Amino acid sequence: MNTKYTLKNGYTFSRIINGGWQLSEGHALKSIIEKQDVLKGFHELVARGFTTFDCADIYTGVEEFYGEFLKEHIAAGGKREDIQFHSKYVPDRSILAELKPADVRNSIHTSLKRLGVEQLDMIQFHWWEYKVPGYLEAAAELQKLKQEGKISQISLTNFDTQRTKEIVESGVTISSMQAQYSLLDRRVERKMQQYCLENDIALLCYGTLAGGFLTDKWLNSPDSNDLDNRSLVKYRIIIDDFGGWEAYQELMNLLKAMSVKYDCGIANLSSAYILQKDAVGGVIVGTRSSRHIAGNTKTMEIKLEPEDVKTIDAFISKHPGPKGEPFELERAEDGPHIKIMLRDLNKKS
Repeated sequence: MNTKYTLKNGYTFSRIINGGWQLSEGHALKSIIEKQDVLKGFHELVARGFTTFDCADIYTGVEEFYGEFLKEHIAAGGKREDIQFHSKYVPDRSILAELKPADVRNSIHTSLKRLGVEQLDMIQFHWWEYKVPGYLEAAAELQKLKQEGKISQISLTNFDTQRTKEIVESGVTISSMQAQYSLLDRRVERKMQQYCLENDIALLCYGTLAGGFLTDKWLNSPDSNDLDNRSLVKYRIIIDDFGGWEAYQELMNLLKAMSVKYDCGIANLSSAYILQKDAVGGVIVGTRSSRHIAGNTKTMEIKLEPEDVKTIDAFISKHPGPKGEPFELERAEDGPHIKIMLRDLNKKS
């Protein structure tokens, strides 16, 4: 499997993107991040060709951490263009109604300063609440910043198909859509995937390992509410949407039996399955230490055979998973998903 993905406009990034959410101060509940080990891991990732890093203005401390890594990379003889930084612009829910073009510009300039770069390789735009107008105007301002050279690629994250179409038809060029997509959550397949195919928009998929639940660590594990971080809390709800703990463990055992054939782990199979899907440009996998790196290389070596894809599809077809479009349940004020969402993180960053 090719380790790189190139958009029709020529922009190239890694098919396995190094995720930064797990490094955020807002992520950990109990676990401690060994930052020197992470930095060591980053350098090794780049050396192995995994050169793309995902972050966000709301991932407290992560843009600055990536900036520190970039300085080390350049000091060691590397070049700025060796690495791609995909950040996000996520205006706080509380300010959406009053958001002005100057606010958009200030946020982008803050991300540039934190990362220590003159141009953002990609900015991924999110809007918390559709009933609050302004996302078209904010996207238009991002387009202006692109024209000025401050942004290379404009993308979206967690938009539904209807609003994505609105933004595209307003004249904003969208390179990719970051959306949750895994064996447990296939909401993108309902409408978004086809729209992306038809409009040359690459899917960048997060949650592919369900916060760690789709790894050997959780095979045949008893259910528990004693979870280490917010990702596990979030994806435990997805497991309920999928069909509950028993159905999830059935899937895990199916994957474990199949993993023997490919000499890999459950995580590798879970990522490889999504990477083979239509319109998927890459998957975002969190890296918190250098020990996670070998798994990326193994995933890229896997090409699932058609009969194995059919076996997986036959099982998950019995478990439709979360309802609606991408992020629809997470926007529902009366649902369980929104309780894990922190919608005003820029106030703290």
